[in-house]
Amino acid sequence: MPVIAIANPKGGAGKSTVSLVLATILAEHGASVALLDADPNRPLLAWSRGAADKAAPSSESPTTTVHVIGDVTEASVVRAIDAERSLRQFVIVDLEGTASRMVSRAIARADLVLVPMQASAVDAAQAARAIALVREEEEVLQRRIPVRILLTRTNPAIPTRAERMILDELRAAAIPILKTHLHQRAAYPSMFAFRRTLADLDPKLVNGLPAAIENAEHLAAEIVDVVRGLTQEMAA
Repeated sequence: MPVIAIANPKGGAGKSTVSLVLATILAEHGASVALLDADPNRPLLAWSRGAADKAAPSSESPTTTVHVIGDVTEASVVRAIDAERSLRQFVIVDLEGTASRMVSRAIARADLVLVPMQASAVDAAQAARAIALVREEEEVLQRRIPVRILLTRTNPAIPTRAERMILDELRAAAIPILKTHLHQRAAYPSMFAFRRTLADLDPKLVNGLPAAIENAEHLAAEIVDVVRGLTQEMAA
């Protein structure tokens, strides 16, 4: 089943947020999802423990179909990915914010690499490093590893001048970019604060929750379409 690696050597680019949003939305639509937490701070593992504690025993909470694995190391990451891809419909790997051997190994196993980045020159430079890592693995493996840039924390109303400039530069370099951005929404950090899925957050406590859910749904749908298209290309 598809393995989606979330990679960017820069910390704070939104890798864990993207991983959690994507995993929980896919699970809410009935998919079985493995979420590998390779971040040394283990934010997704902490989220999963809180979400499990807060889920009603009799409910069919989306958290029950997201299997979070937190003991991922350089030595075990390939084994963990291979084991989970045989059991789940999606495997999402939240990688650490550095260019490490573990990151390279996960990229080598990926069917799609998502590179989250904010609309800044610093993030763009680090995203370029992530793409370079993908290209290096392609040379070693002698196979294409699809990659997509995902802009995060963008203004949902008006794109900034910096955002437009960076998008133009990425397009000029023929780097594929997802049409959907993960916007700046209070609901996304609230998932970690309250240890809930978007569907389980209280709209009385979280501003703009419906808009965040709509944004997350659009992002997940686009990524599923990308994965489906890549699968069809391979089968052709």
